[in-house]
Amino acid sequence: MDETVEIRAEDGSTARIALRGAEPISWQVEGHEYLWNGDPEHWNRSAPWLFPVVGASAGGEVQVDGRRYPMAQHGFARDLPFTVVGQSENSVSLSLSDDEATRAHFPFPFRLTIEARIAPRALDFRICVENPGETPLPYALGFHPAFPWPFADGERRAGGGYAVLFEEAERPFVPEVGAGGLLVRSERALPLDGARLDLDPELFTEALVFLNARSRSMRFEAPNGQAIAMRMDDFPHLAVWTKPTAPFLSLEAWTGHADWAGFDGELAERDSQRLMAPGATARHGIALAIDG
Repeated sequence: MDETVEIRAEDGSTARIALRGAEPISWQVEGHEYLWNGDPEHWNRSAPWLFPVVGASAGGEVQVDGRRYPMAQHGFARDLPFTVVGQSENSVSLSLSDDEATRAHFPFPFRLTIEARIAPRALDFRICVENPGETPLPYALGFHPAFPWPFADGERRAGGGYAVLFEEAERPFVPEVGAGGLLVRSERALPLDGARLDLDPELFTEALVFLNARSRSMRFEAPNGQAIAMRMDDFPHLAVWTKPTAPFLSLEAWTGHADWAGFDGELAERDSQRLMAPGATARHGIALAIDG
């Protein structure tokens, strides 16, 4: 098992953060586990951070100044060891900086710092992206946590009573996901009733991607009203994902997204990739809470 750090709240709630990827792999409240266990039979991750890209890159590569670099889906941060730069009983800060290995995929200086802080029935993250270099830094950031489904009463099936409730009514159409995980310009309709999406495993032949969403929060709600709530700070794109037979649901928050099919431009031209000025810092936030 990868090395982990445990943090604890005054009510006994705990979280374990893996140094590999700074990934939360456990979040227990009142003795109940609210993060997916990473069972490789279904999906071998729990809540990875996505950087420096989100989603698939056309041809599995990114282009910088005319040169192509291999880039895995969702980038490389989720697979690399972070360094602990601060720790207390209820918080830990972990950091990742560029090195020779990262520059073989992404030829830019960067520093990514993730602080996890636990409180009663809550787990918050503060994310800082820094550009220590002398040229603009093209980056995207995402959070991809998965939660057990079911996590309370009800069943994992159509009509089982589980739903995702968005903060605002969202468009009932999402882009289709094509070959290689690239987005295509055609859309599929969803049974979205304003802000409520009743969950059916058969909806998830692919991720449901809400580009430029109105909502800044989502709730994964059980039939008894208990919910796992996620609030996002400066993540404009949202996604909901699982596999038809996998006992989890993922709520995702992204600053960027996969390439559109047919894209063949520079990484800095990628739709929604952000360009950070030399010496600049960007801050993002995620807040998880158990309601009810």
